[in-house]
Amino acid sequence: MALNKGVFLTAEWRKLALAQYAVDAEILKKYLPPHTELDDWHEKYYVSLVGFMFLDVKLKGFNIPYHTNFEEVNLRFYVKYNENGEWKRGAVFISEIVPLPAISFVANTIYKEHYQTLPMKHTWIEEEHQIQVDYLWKNKIWNKFSITAASKTEEIAVGSEEEFITEHYWGYTKIGPNRTSEYGVEHPRWEVYPTKSFNIDVDFAVNYGNDFAFLNNTQPDSVILAEGSEIRVLKGKKF
Repeated sequence: MALNKGVFLTAEWRKLALAQYAVDAEILKKYLPPHTELDDWHEKYYVSLVGFMFLDVKLKGFNIPYHTNFEEVNLRFYVKYNENGEWKRGAVFISEIVPLPAISFVANTIYKEHYQTLPMKHTWIEEEHQIQVDYLWKNKIWNKFSITAASKTEEIAVGSEEEFITEHYWGYTKIGPNRTSEYGVEHPRWEVYPTKSFNIDVDFAVNYGNDFAFLNNTQPDSVILAEGSEIRVLKGKKF
């Protein structure tokens, strides 16, 4: 992966566990960055609980000691932005959790994101016929997002919900009453492991606020385990 001047960060995102919940659009509008619109999947407005591993992280081409591999769990929803007649599809993050305070500082300072630092751990158990992926983080209590899936990946079908969830290549953040920051993420099309079962033991109110407390008693509309890939985060802009 060649590095160009517009690249801020390179890494691998691996074993992405994604759980989709349909929510009322009115809940999301208060978090909507200026100039963006909610993006829907067949008239459903999703938030996704996402856990994954950051691997081989480099800032502007350089590894940062002790900050190369780490977990992240986030809650995000989906938006679109019309730039000169072309729609860009992106994500907005309610909160992003990592185990390293320096990562939170950089992301919150440079990109005005909503990172917090908490104790985290993960397990990957890869067997011949199945794979189990667990992401855990401690916010008062230990929260857990676990997926068991078939061991072989499949291509994501064109026009599928999996495509909608994984093919958002922009990040948007509200930075003022009428100001938004934007950054791009580049990666190839991902493959997914067919999900067999899952377990989500998460206190959404504690982690994400009362707006999302109802998710404690809600089953997700879908659960996806994507293999992931190398990624590049591009330098941002404001509008």
